Parts: sequence; C-alpha cells; structure tokens
Amino acid sequence: MGRIMAIDYGTKRTGVAVTDPMQMIASPLETVPTHDLMNFLDDYMKHEQVDLLVVGEPRQMDATASETLPRIRFFAEAFKKRFKGIPVEWVDERFTTRMAMDAAVEGGMKKSDRRKKGSLDKISAAIILQAYLEGVNKPADQTLLRLNKNKNKNKR
Repeated sequence: MGRIMAIDYGTKRTGVAVTDPMQMIASPLETVPTHDLMNFLDDYMKHEQVDLLVVGEPRQMDATASETLPRIRFFAEAFKKRFKGIPVEWVDERFTTRMAMDAAVEGGMKKSDRRKKGSLDKISAAIILQAYLEGVNKPADQTLLRLNKNKNKNKR
C-alpha cells in the first residue's frame, strides 16, 4: 500500500503532506517553491509509492471558485499526465491557513517560526489530508468547528 499525498498549492509556495504507508496518519512533509513542485514530486515518487493525490480546492466564502483555482486545476491536469495512474481528489480548503496557525500555536511553534513564509503551508496540507482521511469532503470551517468543540471539552 502506498501513501496518500496532499498539497496546498500556492502561487509561490506549495505545502506537501503525506500519510504513513498504512494511510492512517497525515503528517506535514515539506514546503516547496511552486516553480519546483514537479521536480520535487519526481524525486519523491522515485523513493515512495503514492496511491492518491489530494488537492486543496480554494473557494470563496460563498463557495464560488477563487481566482487561483484555474491555476490549480492546470497543475492537477499536468500531474495526471505526468503521473499516470495516480488519481486526484479535491478537498475544500477554506480556513486551512487559520487552522494551521491555530495548530502551530497549540503545538508550541515559536512566533518567529510562524512568521516565516511557508512554515504553515505544509501544516495546511496536512489539515487538507486529514480532512480527506476523515471523509470530510466539506468546508474545512466545519472541521475547525469540530476541533474547537473538542478543545473546549478538554478545558472542562
């Protein structure tokens, strides 16, 4: 069984996350300059089997497509041509950056590290991947609400 990979595609940087070989746990992997993403994927695929790519689908608050969506769809088509046989799934990525920031704060990441461009991108990719693994192909804000409810339960 191969890994599932997720990306949080950005115009400058792309966050990458992967599962363990049993496809149970999502972990941040790397933040890659977007212009070098295909080379990174080529290198990664030489050493690891990937069964599926999950791509964060950026949407506006009203669920309409964001202006970056055409660029991400172009990438997804290029991926399918280059890595034949690896399917691509989409997950609504609304609020993943905020969720990544919250996770970084709760995880004890230093403020100076959170300010570094790209430090949150791979965490966002892991959140996208975790949402996929949980079968939650709905807005990430619903996942955030669920996470906040669990956090509040733990405070009691």
